[in-house]
Amino acid sequence: MDEKEQIRAMYRKYWQCMMAKDAKGLRDLMTEDYVLEHMTGVIQPCEAFLRGLLDGTFNYYAADHDSIEVEIQGDHARMTGCSRVLAAVYGGRKNSWRLRGDFTLRRENGTWKFTRSKASTY
Repeated sequence: MDEKEQIRAMYRKYWQCMMAKDAKGLRDLMTEDYVLEHMTGVIQPCEAFLRGLLDGTFNYYAADHDSIEVEIQGDHARMTGCSRVLAAVYGGRKNSWRLRGDFTLRRENGTWKFTRSKASTY
């Protein structure tokens, strides 16, 4: 599997972990300084986001991926994933969203890790 496909597989695993509420699995994909920027503009460090996932603030039920684009430059990469996601967040009811995730990654000790993600719609 080439590096671009490894990163695409990471994105698919990211969503599997989100649906399973697998905080350890997600943490393994992320750098220590990972942050998530929500569609609302709120920026959360990893641990705050994982707490929200585990306490039911964020609930993900399905994710179908329309595209996963990857660009690599040395030990850094950018990935954009466009996915149709079924979720219930902040106490709302289940809704379907077309979510775009713009991720940055860096290679640490030979392993790609997510450093930042920004959610929007497409």
